[in-house]
Amino acid sequence: MAQHCPVQHGNGNKFSFFFQQAFTIMDQNRDGFIDKADLRDTFAALGRLNVKNEELEDMVKEAPGPINFTVFLTMFGEKLKGTDPEETILNAFKIFDPEGKGHIKADYIKEMLMTQADRFSQEEINQMFAAFPPDVSGNLDYKNLCYVITHGEEKD
Repeated sequence: MAQHCPVQHGNGNKFSFFFQQAFTIMDQNRDGFIDKADLRDTFAALGRLNVKNEELEDMVKEAPGPINFTVFLTMFGEKLKGTDPEETILNAFKIFDPEGKGHIKADYIKEMLMTQADRFSQEEINQMFAAFPPDVSGNLDYKNLCYVITHGEEKD
């Protein structure tokens, strides 16, 4: 039976909502553009502190100009042509799971969703955790969550 997925709130376009959230989290200085400093801060927030300047410059150079939300979406769109949407969302969650365990701390996701971008309310967090309860260690199985976002029902 299909479950309501709170990630689909708003206009129902889960992908644009997802990318808006990602953009806002990465736009650390909240100026509407992603630059080298934002990328460095994003990597630092994820525990990667030794990112080389050339690496950041190469990332920024991929854009045709300043990286606002539209450019960000276009760049993602070009990279995602012919890809599986489920795999795309999984890869985004993997940013928060550098060890590749397949789960992330529920408390961390809750904090991100309630403090960044188009903030989730406590009710939306409760709905998400009701649909996708963390395990006994407080971890969220994001692989199952991604499957439901893209297919609308849980895997058997």
